[in-house]
Amino acid sequence: MLGNNTSKDVFTFMDKALIIIIALRIMSGSIELTAAALMFKFNDLEKAFYINTLLALVGPVVLIVTTALALLGLAEKISLTRIICLFCGISLILFSLKSA
Repeated sequence: MLGNNTSKDVFTFMDKALIIIIALRIMSGSIELTAAALMFKFNDLEKAFYINTLLALVGPVVLIVTTALALLGLAEKISLTRIICLFCGISLILFSLKSA
């Protein structure tokens, strides 16, 4: 019965790491939308700049945590070389954000 899925069936079907990643991305999106609403409400460039600066801290943290969770979940399916390449790529992204 496809239409009679309970929440227990869904959580059994979905990996726990995937559920945490989805929740983090929903939370991150909610933070972004809240920040945009605050910028609109304050209607002040300096306050918008301050809010945007705080968002710059949230983004990389969410990126690191979600990527780490995904790699932990896929550790047995991905070769060590690919995991190292992924970490190098993420490090380059974070380095480019810091030096910009």
